[in-house]
Amino acid sequence: MYKRIARIGLGVAFLSIAITGCKTPVLVTRTENRNVPGSFDSSQDSTNTARMKWREFFTDPNLVSLIDTALHNNQELNITLQEIEISRNEIQARKGEYLPFVGLRGSMGVDKVGRYTVQGATEATTEIKPGKEMPDPVPNFLAGAFATWEIDIWNKLHNAKKAAVNRYLGSIEGRNFLVTNLISEIANSYYELLALDTQLDILNRNIEIQTNALKIVRLQKEATKVTELAVRRFEAQVLNTQSMQYTIRQRIIETENRINFLVGRYPQPVTRTVGGFENMLPAAVKAGLPSQLLANRPDIRQAEQELAATKLDVQVAKARFYPSLGISAGFGYNAFNPAYIIRTPQSLLFSLAGDLTAPLVNKNAIKAAYFNANAKQIQAVFNYERTILNAYIEVANQLSNITNLEKSYDLKSREVQALTQSVTISNTLFMSARADYMEVLLTQRDALESRFDLVETKMKQMNAMVNIYRALGGGWN
Repeated sequence: MYKRIARIGLGVAFLSIAITGCKTPVLVTRTENRNVPGSFDSSQDSTNTARMKWREFFTDPNLVSLIDTALHNNQELNITLQEIEISRNEIQARKGEYLPFVGLRGSMGVDKVGRYTVQGATEATTEIKPGKEMPDPVPNFLAGAFATWEIDIWNKLHNAKKAAVNRYLGSIEGRNFLVTNLISEIANSYYELLALDTQLDILNRNIEIQTNALKIVRLQKEATKVTELAVRRFEAQVLNTQSMQYTIRQRIIETENRINFLVGRYPQPVTRTVGGFENMLPAAVKAGLPSQLLANRPDIRQAEQELAATKLDVQVAKARFYPSLGISAGFGYNAFNPAYIIRTPQSLLFSLAGDLTAPLVNKNAIKAAYFNANAKQIQAVFNYERTILNAYIEVANQLSNITNLEKSYDLKSREVQALTQSVTISNTLFMSARADYMEVLLTQRDALESRFDLVETKMKQMNAMVNIYRALGGGWN
């Protein structure tokens, strides 16, 4: 009899599995494309600057100190570290779902039922030994242990845990990518600060030169060699140059405070190298091979981990179409008197049950979750491919930028040299009345602008060095 019931139960179970398994919806999937070009510039040199630690790449001790402080104090980075902790805790939560849940239970209560009810009539006819009469109303005392366990026959719970692990690893890569961007942002701001200091120094020297020229023009005006117009034009140029100081000073304050914000401190002067910015040489950078971006760039690895997690999410959603098997059990003691609660076997209770359930009708919610998981997986594929493409383009742009800035700086240097000589020549010609004062003014203005442009180009060169290091995936290691 019991064997027949067991065979029927197993038959129904396998039939339900077959029915639900055959009706899993068909999905339109997409496989990620991991192919990248063979090289950036026809070079097959695998030497890659991204493998250098940032302490080796940046040699200015003041810049190193700023980066070190930021890695400890930056608020956004510390927020990201807490997100990593949240992801780690999610792994523990998912791991606990496929382990048995065991708990203890204790309860006390009182129950009064009617005499002419089924339960009341049963209690009235229950034989109790003399001296152990049933009280009225009936108290109830319970103490025991209870357990439930979902058998993970389709790896639904294990896949959910693996997805959580992938997202945890992705959060670590997100932290690494944030570190890379933080280091590059501080370095770029630091070099901008050095450039502004240099421009301010150039202005101060030009103000001195222009002030001396103004004195000479005033003397010439007293000697009736020039008119008051020349004096006013020279004076206006001095005033214009002096006003430019305050624009640069404001930019210096804002740049310092941008650095202060990144390092997590209130506004204060930023210690930096004094002088020599125009003679700085950008560090030589080796781009390596495009395929190395897949291992070096944290944002690519983060997208890869998210893609792996979404693939597992699809498997989790698919498993919901199949039957789930649960086991529940209980063991304890139950009595109407505390003195009897540990009497065995009279007060002993235990239970063991298996539960097999499968969706059969109205699976719309399960289908919707399945399709959504697949759509998110396809999104993750596109995001992964986009991240790789963006990384390659960033490197290609910075490599081109470095080459063009090097040529531009060479030409700008020659321009500054020519205009510096022109200032001396124009002053000499003006003193001998062979040149108009407007030529002197224009030459001085052009010389100042060219010096400013040269400093800006040098800053762009240093920024390009920082940006290519970031684009290659350096800084986080």
